Amino acid sequence: MLLGTVLVLFLLGGAGTASAHAALKGSDPVDGSVLDAAPRDVTLRFTESVSLLEDSIRVVDPENRAVDTGKPGRAGGRSDTARVTLPTGLGDGTYTIAWRVVSADSHPISGALIFSIGEPSATAAVLPADLTEDPLTSSLYDITRYFAYGALALLIGVTFFLAVVLGGPSAVLRKLLLGGWLALLLASAVLLLLRGPYERGSGIGAALDLSVLRDTMVSRPGLALLARLALLAVAAVLLVRVGRRGEREEWGKGALVCGALLSVGLAGTWAAAEHASAGIQVPVAMTSSVLHLLAMAVWLGGLTALLTVLYRAPNTLSVAVVTRFSRLAFASVIVLVVTGVYQSWRGLGSWSAFTSTAYGEVLVAKLVAVLLLLVAAAFSRRWTGRLGAGSVGAASAGAEVEAAGSVTTADRAAQVGDQAVQVTDRAEASERAAVAVAARVPERVGAVGSKVSDGADDGPSGDVDGAVDNGEVASAESPAEDASTDSPAEDAPADPQRRRLRGSVLAEFTVAVVVLVITTVLTGTLPGRAAAEIAKESADAAAGEITASSVAVPFDVGTPNGHGKVQIDLGPGRVGKNSVQAVVFGPDDGIATVPELRLTFTLRAQKIGPIDAKLTNRGGYWATDTLQLPLPGKWTMKLTVRTTEIDQVTVEKSVRVS
Repeated sequence: MLLGTVLVLFLLGGAGTASAHAALKGSDPVDGSVLDAAPRDVTLRFTESVSLLEDSIRVVDPENRAVDTGKPGRAGGRSDTARVTLPTGLGDGTYTIAWRVVSADSHPISGALIFSIGEPSATAAVLPADLTEDPLTSSLYDITRYFAYGALALLIGVTFFLAVVLGGPSAVLRKLLLGGWLALLLASAVLLLLRGPYERGSGIGAALDLSVLRDTMVSRPGLALLARLALLAVAAVLLVRVGRRGEREEWGKGALVCGALLSVGLAGTWAAAEHASAGIQVPVAMTSSVLHLLAMAVWLGGLTALLTVLYRAPNTLSVAVVTRFSRLAFASVIVLVVTGVYQSWRGLGSWSAFTSTAYGEVLVAKLVAVLLLLVAAAFSRRWTGRLGAGSVGAASAGAEVEAAGSVTTADRAAQVGDQAVQVTDRAEASERAAVAVAARVPERVGAVGSKVSDGADDGPSGDVDGAVDNGEVASAESPAEDASTDSPAEDAPADPQRRRLRGSVLAEFTVAVVVLVITTVLTGTLPGRAAAEIAKESADAAAGEITASSVAVPFDVGTPNGHGKVQIDLGPGRVGKNSVQAVVFGPDDGIATVPELRLTFTLRAQKIGPIDAKLTNRGGYWATDTLQLPLPGKWTMKLTVRTTEIDQVTVEKSVRVS
């Protein structure tokens, strides 16, 4: 039931690909940069550690020919970088860098950037097909991930329900427990096969490629999946041994300890391959992730077990059982809240990330769903209390009805006894009358005796039979009637409470599945802390510095009416291609015409420039659409204004390019 609901919700919500937790933070050469000479290597920097593939970085020349690069490696031994060495003798033109790596939380990410040597040029480069994810492979992998989460919750939750709540095996939940184990086994095996094609962005046919599977098995996600399969094999042995003991025998302490250790181990295979294994405070984060998964599984899987028993065998569900699960669920909620607060802080990094990042928005949706879940849980606890009160009341009422029924039966028995005495007296009187008649009329003894016998059969005996029919038989039937009447009275107070409890548990289960789906989406969303780090890297301008969007530059050539200002608009003010528009204003703030206007940019810190903007007169203003700024930083903008054939002045302004 749980797995089907998860699948339906996922399909209704769409099967879009999830964003990964790592993101490109910077590169050398910078995207869109123009270099005087060919670089010796290409370096990429990410927000967290990444795993490299054989062809993580590919460089394509302007003619769409692959550049022979070295094997991907690290810059300075840092796990959050990727680097390849470029050959010498690269020609001028625009080169394309295509990259694909695997984030530390097991999600592949990819992208492309360009740089130019000498001058930018037209390029015929075509991005590799595996730069983007294969839709079928990605969709199947994501669906299987959802399925695996549901199976984990089912397996661990039902196990805890049997061990802690029921205290032993149950025929009603046996198939549910085996279904959770089998579903998790199949999902883990499929994930292992799809892992290689998912990382490489290739088609589903690569799942049967032995070389791809071999590479997957030595990767961290692959090792986590292999460990999960091994733990499930041990769990199968434990389930078989427990099943052989029979349903009446309680589980021993050894089985309970083994089940708890296996549950922790299974949850650990998720923590080792997801976002808890990367970023800050990794040991604390992994511990928190394991506890969070266990609490989720105990609550959601336990709800599934409780709902199953409520529908299939409601009479076997006592108030004590429901009360024990209510306490277990409450403890799970406490663990979920504590670990959830920590994970939210670790992922967000700031309060503003709640509204400014996708991670924060998904987290808000999860918090709303959790609040609804708590409301449904409160109703479940309420009906649980009323169910207990109803059962106690029904027991008292049943005792009173039973006592009243005993009194009624005794009264009826006494009445039947009186009727029997009266019938006996009448029979004896009839016999004496028959003897007297026979003595007076000897010749008619036979006939009279026959009639008396017939009369006795029809009258006194009939009276006795009627009395027995109406009295004794009725008396025998009365207890059955009373019992049939008393039975509904005994169940009546409990049945409405069970129905209400069943409805509230169903609502709680449904909202819990939604929380599970949102949680799975959250694990594939870029954390707010990483998004803030990227934003900081590309911060626009430092305090007190002029932005690159619009600058007014005053000038004065030292002659009458030889002063004014030039309004320069630079857009977008970022690395790469930019446009410039310049308008000259005279001393009266009106638009003025000048014979020449020249603008250059110099990045002194990197000894780059001057780069001529090559402004052209477009009738009332000067402009260009081909300015290439190769690097971010504080640029010196040098403006030369010539007002006459011999009068000119050069002024400078600093601008920051992001």
